[in-house]
Amino acid sequence: MTDQLELYKLMADLGYSDLWSGEASGADAFTPLALASLLAPSMHLGTAVVPAFTRGPGLMAMSVATMAELAPGRFSFGIGSSSNVIVENWNSVSFDEPYLKVRDMVRFLKVALTGEKVDHAFDTFTVRGFRLGRPLEVIPPILVGALRPGMLHLASREADGAIINWLSSDDVKKVVAQVGAGKEIVARIFVCPSSDSALVRKLGRLAICAYLNVPVYAAFHRWLGRSELLEPMWEAWEKGDRKAAAQQIPDEVVDSLIVHGSPQECKEHIAHYVENGVTVPIIGLLPFSIDTRSAISQLAPTL
Repeated sequence: MTDQLELYKLMADLGYSDLWSGEASGADAFTPLALASLLAPSMHLGTAVVPAFTRGPGLMAMSVATMAELAPGRFSFGIGSSSNVIVENWNSVSFDEPYLKVRDMVRFLKVALTGEKVDHAFDTFTVRGFRLGRPLEVIPPILVGALRPGMLHLASREADGAIINWLSSDDVKKVVAQVGAGKEIVARIFVCPSSDSALVRKLGRLAICAYLNVPVYAAFHRWLGRSELLEPMWEAWEKGDRKAAAQQIPDEVVDSLIVHGSPQECKEHIAHYVENGVTVPIIGLLPFSIDTRSAISQLAPTL
């Protein structure tokens, strides 16, 4: 984490516009952004995403408000359901009614962040008499991490946009059609600027296997139309053969979901995401035998 502090300044100097954090089993989503708010004051900051289940409503509002106060006008809050693995297995919280939980948390935050008192029984939780102790001058936009139509429609109806993940540039069109016009579309795009295709595909299969066997991601890719390509992986995983599951992922799936090649090829591939409707492309750098600092410099928008 301390090494990242210097990288924030480097990325600002190189012309990157945004820094986005996530939250799974590494750093929490807010602390790195709090540091970045001071060290890279020109950059927009965002979370992609914070689980709706792992913080209570009041604490969630305080965390969001703290970041919004540190970076007024340049912070976006992304919230999502996360997965049964993170919520139930790692945090011992029941993964019940994920759609309703995200919806209720968005509705709560939209009121709480204005500084109004919240005294309401939502479908998935009840808040009695909560009011932020530090009212905000600038209320941040709220984005919903979404995969399939239900959450995508929620992002459209009740939030300021959607955060999408683990999809190809061509998949973006199908997803954006569910959100509609005039909304922010933030995409986390996994990138490895390496011409060693064999290595990227080998390690990329492991990353894909870890995600696309989680039920919500499996359902997402069935909806996207990849059932035939991924069914052999899912079958091997169900049998408990993790190694075979990864080996069953075709090259074309890896090449669709992971941007790789020369830095220029990567930039051109990322541009396809933007052409198809992504408004904020987030580079999720995969450090497969590459130097992080060098990769950041090679992919910089000013080069």
